[in-house]
This record gives sequence, C-alpha cells and structure tokens, in this order.
Amino acid sequence: MTDEDARSMADQIRRASLELHSFLKWGHLEKVYENGLANRLSKSGLQVKQQYRIPVRDEDGTILGDYIADVLVNDSMILEIKACESLTGVHVAQILGYLRATGIRHGIIINFGAQALQIKKLIL
Repeated sequence: MTDEDARSMADQIRRASLELHSFLKWGHLEKVYENGLANRLSKSGLQVKQQYRIPVRDEDGTILGDYIADVLVNDSMILEIKACESLTGVHVAQILGYLRATGIRHGIIINFGAQALQIKKLIL
C-alpha cells in the first residue's frame, strides 16, 4: 500500500468514525462501536474483517499465542477500537504489537468512549 493509499484510507476511516460518534455519542460498549464502524466501512466499499486473529511467533516459527485485532481493513490497516475515558501508552503498545506481529505498517486507535472522539494513527 502506498503512503497516498494509506492517507486516503485513513481519511475515510476518520470520516466514518466521526459520523458514527456523532450519531451514537459516547457511552456504548466497545463492540457496538466496532460493529457500527465495520458496517459503515463495508458500505463505503472497504473490505472489513472483524476480530482478526494474529499469530505471534517465536524466532523458530513456533506459535506462542494469538492477538485478536478488532478490525482489519483491506488487509493493510489495523483498527483498534476503544470505549474508555482516554487513550494511554498501553493502547499504543497494543497496536504496535499487532503491527509487528503482522508486518502491516499502518494502524489506527479510535476511542469512542470520550465526549470528543480520539483518533491516533500509527506507522510502524
């Protein structure tokens, strides 16, 4: 995915997130926002996979465990959905782990739980 493609997709995700937050406001469970965002992104023509399993491997290829990413968009951007008071360094570390485990370069953390929507884009 080119940087321009990533920017365009991120803009599309931001718009859908803002529209969803504007409609639902804050106070719902994370799963409600995940489903709502997946629905809106799918309807806009993006390929969306929810609860995407990411194996974590040791040096020799042995699977050590699995991460579960909330949403994978077009097999090239991971979305981590939150419904909390504020984003923290733990949330950033979580999505960076997903990106390292998959080799995917682009990720976005979206927090629907605050009065003002919080969005943080990361590039590995």
